[in-house]
Amino acid sequence: MNSQLGLINFWTQGDWVTKAVALVLLTMSLASWMVIVLKALDVFKYKKLAAGTEAFWHSEDLATGLTALGGDDSNPFRQVALAGREATAHHSNTKVQLHNTLDMSDWVTRSLRNAIDDSTARLQSGLAILASVGSTAPFVGLFGTVWGIYHALLGIGAAGTATIDKVAGPIGEALIMTALGLAVAIPAVLGYNALVRGNKSVLTKLNRFAHDLHAYFVTGARVSSGTGNGKVVPMKKA
Repeated sequence: MNSQLGLINFWTQGDWVTKAVALVLLTMSLASWMVIVLKALDVFKYKKLAAGTEAFWHSEDLATGLTALGGDDSNPFRQVALAGREATAHHSNTKVQLHNTLDMSDWVTRSLRNAIDDSTARLQSGLAILASVGSTAPFVGLFGTVWGIYHALLGIGAAGTATIDKVAGPIGEALIMTALGLAVAIPAVLGYNALVRGNKSVLTKLNRFAHDLHAYFVTGARVSSGTGNGKVVPMKKA
């Protein structure tokens, strides 16, 4: 292979714009892979924590149920349960504040919804990076290609020859930037879609858990699912 061709030669012969574009693409790639790995680990963690909600409902009382959920403060299911407990206690013990114009059901619903919104924000953090990388990386690579072709043509014009061996190498090297842009964008887009699906699954389970918690804090029992007869499963409050 001709030593004057290839990505290394393109880097060494490129100007500061070419190198800046390559560094931007490298930064985008590193950022997107960090987000993909970290958020994927979070999704697997939350799905595993979701399995502990059944142990919560099989506990004798609320305090034991919270222990069954574990002591991890980042556990969204534990956060929702704590928010419901605190809302119930606050509504029952405070009689002179404005929120008492709401009945117990509305107050607990509001508190649970706030906790779910906080968990949703944490789950979705970082996804904007993947969306931005997936949508802009191809164009960044294309810009590098256009700039590289422009300088390759200037070099060919200065040499005064336009034979195929003089054209193919520089133009081919410039097109590498487009390939790099796609190599950065494709994993970002696939990772974004996979994480959105994973987050949706976690949020679905979190909303179901919150629905059962609402029934428990308002009526003293969890609405039974799967029977369709409206029965409830009792659990003592802490």
